[in-house]
Amino acid sequence: MSTTQDEPVAELSTEECWELLGVEEFGRLAYRLVDEVHLVPINYVADAGLLLFRTASGNKLLAAALHSDVAFEIDWHDQRAAWSVVVRGRLRRLPEDEADRVEGRLLEPWVPALRYDVVEIVPDSVSGRRFVLRRPTPGTS
Repeated sequence: MSTTQDEPVAELSTEECWELLGVEEFGRLAYRLVDEVHLVPINYVADAGLLLFRTASGNKLLAAALHSDVAFEIDWHDQRAAWSVVVRGRLRRLPEDEADRVEGRLLEPWVPALRYDVVEIVPDSVSGRRFVLRRPTPGTS
């Protein structure tokens, strides 16, 4: 379904969502640890219906050990259009014998830090929307 001025919001198909996830590399990960909700930016790679990222010891790795429920979001906009994709699922730390799946992939951290552990987001659902924007022109009322 495409967007128009009369129908400014359209659902994206699962295939369209995965296509967008495959071309982007930066998003936001929300996860719960005990009674706190965390929201952090991560760079990632899409791989066979999963999302993978590297991390160091800390909250994200602990959340992965607990198989925490997560939400992950990417989005884009310009002056006329926007889209957003949300993945809901759980975290899982890859054991060493599976971590080689990311070797040779562009999954190096953007922030220069040692991050050896690979975590995957195992999706339960993937959804997205495309929007037509009608932004006001600055200086007009």
